[in-house]
Amino acid sequence: MHKFFFITDRKQFKKPFLETIKDVLDKGIRLIQIREKDLPDDELFELTQKVLEVSKGYNTKIFINSRVDIALILNLDGVHLPSKSIPIAYVKQKFPHLIVGKSCHSVEDVLKAQEEGADYVYISPIFKVEGKGEPIGLEGLKEVLKVAKIPVYALGGINRSNYQDVLKTGVYGIASIRFFLQDL
Repeated sequence: MHKFFFITDRKQFKKPFLETIKDVLDKGIRLIQIREKDLPDDELFELTQKVLEVSKGYNTKIFINSRVDIALILNLDGVHLPSKSIPIAYVKQKFPHLIVGKSCHSVEDVLKAQEEGADYVYISPIFKVEGKGEPIGLEGLKEVLKVAKIPVYALGGINRSNYQDVLKTGVYGIASIRFFLQDL
């Protein structure tokens, strides 16, 4: 798995959706999580098909938020599950080829996700993000890394001025929406 995980949110994009995906791919990002929770099923399916088309030739792994059905139908690489979701173990048991990630907010969440068979986790928020709860900070991230046996991606409030500090913790990588929309 690559170090940088781009999470989509078309409402935050300044350019059209597919143009933004192309820009992120051109920056070298090779992990994309489609996270467009407000789209109806048919539109989400169609958008995901278009992302697959745009990403051809980039050796990109494409994930979708929550939707195991769409991941299977479109032969995506994986699914990312929110913190309150179906148990990972069921997904891994039925569909062992899928890469399954989970959003976590504490050491306990990470341990549970690991036990259930997650292939990676997001831990968030690292820094203050409006409406996302109390940040765990770099020290909290280091505590998570002490127990994690799977790749941990830091998420939340990461920007150009602090991403090097995040990487210095030994975290596997960074997951973000806004960070990858900036010029690094």
